[in-house]
Amino acid sequence: MSAIQNLQTFDPFADANKGDDLLGGSEDYIHIRIQQRNGRKTLTTVQGIAVDYDKKKLVKHFKKKFACNGTVIEHPEYGEVIQLQGDQRKNICQFLIDVGLAKEDQLKIHGF
Repeated sequence: MSAIQNLQTFDPFADANKGDDLLGGSEDYIHIRIQQRNGRKTLTTVQGIAVDYDKKKLVKHFKKKFACNGTVIEHPEYGEVIQLQGDQRKNICQFLIDVGLAKEDQLKIHGF
């Protein structure tokens, strides 16, 4: 009488979410907002980028790639926020996806 016993349980979906932790968590959103200044002047803010990344280096690359000025400010409620001149919402989204900093479903675009 040979009884087959399966003593090891196998979960086929155990490693399905292993790569998700590299991008800062799927529940954390990166908020990209636009603020109106004087007349036609606008300001784009990026908030929610993971602490692991150096925001000053990101701003340096944003400034070169998008030909705009930018800075990192310390907000009392949101922490470090990136500010860029002009409407750079689409450019920032494309850059973050291309570099692999965020997935498309992690980006929230606010503004008109």
